Amino acid sequence: MRRLAVGAVFAVVVIGALLVIGQGGPAEPLPGQPLRALGNAKGIVVGTAVREDQQRKNRAYRELIAAQFQSVTPENEMKWYLLQPEQGRFTFEAADRVVKEALDAGQTVRGHSLVFHGQLPLWVGKLGRRELEGAMRAHIAEVMRHYAGRVGVWDVVNEALLDDGGLRPSPFLKRLGSGYIGEAFGLARKADPKAKLYINEIGAEGINAKSNRLYRLVRDLKSQGAPIDGVGFQTHFNLGGVPDGFVDNMRRFEALGLEIALTEADVGLPVPPTTEQLEAQSQVYARIVESCLAVKACKSLTFWGFTDGRSWIPETQPGMGAATLLDEQLRPKPAFAAVQRALSG
Repeated sequence: MRRLAVGAVFAVVVIGALLVIGQGGPAEPLPGQPLRALGNAKGIVVGTAVREDQQRKNRAYRELIAAQFQSVTPENEMKWYLLQPEQGRFTFEAADRVVKEALDAGQTVRGHSLVFHGQLPLWVGKLGRRELEGAMRAHIAEVMRHYAGRVGVWDVVNEALLDDGGLRPSPFLKRLGSGYIGEAFGLARKADPKAKLYINEIGAEGINAKSNRLYRLVRDLKSQGAPIDGVGFQTHFNLGGVPDGFVDNMRRFEALGLEIALTEADVGLPVPPTTEQLEAQSQVYARIVESCLAVKACKSLTFWGFTDGRSWIPETQPGMGAATLLDEQLRPKPAFAAVQRALSG
């Protein structure tokens, strides 16, 4: 999942704007104020997911991240299959490079993710109950202590629910039962008492069976004393738009005393998109930003990639793509200007 696309461009910075030089020659500088500055003015941290190998190899990609965003989320580099491919053997090198780049650029880092049913190494599914409980304990402790003081926010549990509101089958649920969720938060707080701890979910933006179950889950976790600080809504949308009730849904979680983050925003289109579809996409992006601004507890907005040349959508959804703010040559699409306007408004 989320395999890398191929391509390369180069860049120079001219008076704070990035001028892209690629196969098509020079591009126009990115117009207007950087998204990170506009977000700061509104009290919202604007971030993006990044891919370490592209950040390392592609100067234009790297410089745009630094220029435009206040936070970064490693797209895959902090998941189990890359951090601990063999039990007890941790490989932090790629994730460390993402964190260093972020700190050098004055950015914060969102850790993603500690407990997730997907992208697990094969050895995890072979463990018995006691062994898996010990492995989860060791993984959370080792990873969070390694990044203590450098990664301030973590998606502790990712995508724990099915669309119908049931708990998603996983080795953790099968071996440890539903209590694994609260246990993961307790372990995370112990490993790094200063980090903010989130549950992150997909498809729970509107008021539906999944979001109702998510609400009950986090309400119960809080009542049981679990150290949960916030809820992340992934906001992977398409031209169907932002679900009705998104703002009201966020506000009921806010009423529980939780922070809100929009963690993985993108808007997929059929490819190749028409001019009308790109304009419609820009309106969906504007509504995403406006929805966050409408909720005081919404503290951050992360785009799941920022260029169509580095997006998981075409890699996993045949016939879909063009989901981000910039095209393959790092030129702004209507969505980029729409996000700027929404943050300015």
